[in-house]
Amino acid sequence: MATAAVCPAPMQATSHGAFQGDNPLHYSLPLAILQICLVVVVTRGLAYALRPLRQPRVIAEIIGGVLLGPSALGRSTKFLHAVFPPESLPVLDTLANLGLLFFLFLVGLELDIAAIRRTGKKALAIALAGISLPFALGIGTSFAFRATIVKGAPQAPFLVFMGVALSITAFPVLARILAELKLLTTDLGRMAMSAAAVNDVAAWILLALAVALSGEGSPIISLWVLLTGVGFVIAIIVLLRPVLAWMANRSPDGEPVKEVYICATLALVLAASFATDVIGIHALFGAFMVGIVVPKEGPFAGVLIEKVEDLISGLFLPLYFVSSGLKTNVATISGAKSWGLLVLVITNACIGKIGGTVIASLVVKIPMREAVTLGFLMNTKGLVELIVLNIGRDRKVLNDESFAIMVLMALFTTFITTPIVMAIYKPARPSVPYKRRTVEGSPSDADSELRVLACFHSNRNVPTLLNLVESSRGTSRRRLAMYAMHLVELSERSSAISMVHRTRRNAMPFFNSGDKDGQMVVAFEAFQQLSTVRVKPMTAISDLETIHRDVIDSAAEKRAAIVIMPYHKMLQQDGTFHSLGSEYHAVNKRVLRGAPCSVAILVDRGLGGHSQVAAKNVAFSVSMLFFGGPDDREALAYATRMAEHPGVSVTLTRFRPSRVQPDEESSAADEATVESFKAKVGAVKDGSVRFDDVEVSGKEDVLEAINSLSKCNMFVVGRTPPAEPLVDRPEELGPVGSYLASPEFKTSASVLVIKRYDPATNPASKRFDPRARPPVATEVEDDDEELGGGGGSSSVVPVQWTPTHDAA
Repeated sequence: MATAAVCPAPMQATSHGAFQGDNPLHYSLPLAILQICLVVVVTRGLAYALRPLRQPRVIAEIIGGVLLGPSALGRSTKFLHAVFPPESLPVLDTLANLGLLFFLFLVGLELDIAAIRRTGKKALAIALAGISLPFALGIGTSFAFRATIVKGAPQAPFLVFMGVALSITAFPVLARILAELKLLTTDLGRMAMSAAAVNDVAAWILLALAVALSGEGSPIISLWVLLTGVGFVIAIIVLLRPVLAWMANRSPDGEPVKEVYICATLALVLAASFATDVIGIHALFGAFMVGIVVPKEGPFAGVLIEKVEDLISGLFLPLYFVSSGLKTNVATISGAKSWGLLVLVITNACIGKIGGTVIASLVVKIPMREAVTLGFLMNTKGLVELIVLNIGRDRKVLNDESFAIMVLMALFTTFITTPIVMAIYKPARPSVPYKRRTVEGSPSDADSELRVLACFHSNRNVPTLLNLVESSRGTSRRRLAMYAMHLVELSERSSAISMVHRTRRNAMPFFNSGDKDGQMVVAFEAFQQLSTVRVKPMTAISDLETIHRDVIDSAAEKRAAIVIMPYHKMLQQDGTFHSLGSEYHAVNKRVLRGAPCSVAILVDRGLGGHSQVAAKNVAFSVSMLFFGGPDDREALAYATRMAEHPGVSVTLTRFRPSRVQPDEESSAADEATVESFKAKVGAVKDGSVRFDDVEVSGKEDVLEAINSLSKCNMFVVGRTPPAEPLVDRPEELGPVGSYLASPEFKTSASVLVIKRYDPATNPASKRFDPRARPPVATEVEDDDEELGGGGGSSSVVPVQWTPTHDAA
């Protein structure tokens, strides 16, 4: 008599506790909590360990899943049955797929179909070639698999699954790699992103086809599934899109989005997922389609992302990688035949994707080095690859061995991308001589254009920045060019990809709402048209640990004489400063240490109020505090330009110590600088410039003199003057600047703290020494260089101006 199979009893949700004799690991809720915590710790730990290798987080998540599965820790049956017992896997898979479902809703939210429709011919050709050739090689590879290790798989679905698996490019993973390599918004990066976006859409269409074909039953049933799926897409566009647009229109900027709209949208995601599961094309497609049709303009999509992404991306999505890892047993790859198939599929994946991309790139006249780099970038795999493989395994198209081979292929091709791109792609730096690195400059620089790289974190900094630059423009023959760089943090959050989309689509600095975008455009355009200053807005998109490299590289590329960085504290309504965080503080320190030119820190207390002041209405008073030394001489050179403005009055207060004998050489240089200032401003205007000599015997005298000037609009001071610290712990602003920015000093004046460029104390900047390479550009090319031109390797997006702007 045959023995009937006994199914394990279903797990109860909660235990009565260890003191009642219950083992919490025998109950689904505490076990799920343990699994989630373990997964998060392992994947985040691996991500931290792989950071020196500059690998995207998806690599750590895939490796973490494999390590927790039967390939590594799971080889211990005690561990596997204690932490991942078979009866807990349905709960784990349900949570993992629920997280994946909402994550793909986020992916749909961030996919801009309108931008894809505007994709250029080059990117479209590269995308199509990068899909077609690997798809064909994937079909060829499938015959080798079917002849060896997947003999019983259905032929048509297996062909399509293998083709899709080899032709996918992981769009979010590619964005992370490009950001890490500072290529995100270069021409190469934009081409890769455009091609990858087209590839992403094509992959989902092919995957839907593969899922429809993989169902059990006659071809007629597969046809019905496919046609019903097409009908579902049409219904989403015709019926659901107007509903979502209505909710988005009733959520204007500046007002909170109603909770009922958020709840209704998330419920629609679940309903659409249920519908596609009933149809037979997997629940993920329903969530993805809802995300695509959500209107991208306005705050509605942004609020949805904020509500969903942290919980899903941080806790539930890693469960999907572990769910895949539990199905991946590397031990099944045994023998020469299996390892030969692994080499074959990796080779075909690389040849297909890289070869197709390189051929198409060369056809559209992209240079060989960039074409090869583009090929390796397009060969990245990620989450969508795992989705394809998991669906294939669940539909019995892939067995354990072929599944493990394909997971290792995805891991290998993504892992090699960063080191290979770093090795083969070396963007050439501009070879124009970098002469003027300070505001003071040499006598030959007296009438040359002063280039200022002015950085800001938010729109609140822009009016002060524009008013400062307007006040510093000098005379008409001493031109000033301003590169306004918006520093945008690229975080690990998935919505960062949406930010990249908007920057690419609008070619404008990214802000959280459309109204702020409009205000920013108006501010820069008005300043460009009404002032003699030439303006070029840019956006740097990087994580805070490396964004200083964008600033430093852009300063070298644009040959800036001074970089203006925002203070790491923001002014509050009560007049006090609130720190943005130690990361922003560290950015300023790194720029001060490594910039190839002078650096200024701007403490913003609202110079000119909350809006830009027209040139004819400028009426600012500036106090220049001069103690001596190279930084103060550079600050005085900047104040000299400000004194040339008809609406700016400058008071030069020179502090002379009564007891300390100054260094003779430095004193002579100080005297020469002060006399030069008097000569220049005396010839420009009379009555608006004052000179005060203050003899001080100690800290109290200095404080008294500074406090008497507190009603001015701005202080200009050197970073390291030969003065006694006025506060207990001076910050990067120096002994005097730190006091001017402290709460002890009661004033509404902004502060500009300037550090003069000195290669002796700034060794990192020597790599920008023009003597290190012979210049190839002529002086005519130097003078005629278009403002904002140049390729460069930093992740900056130049803003495109209309011909009327250029004419201005």
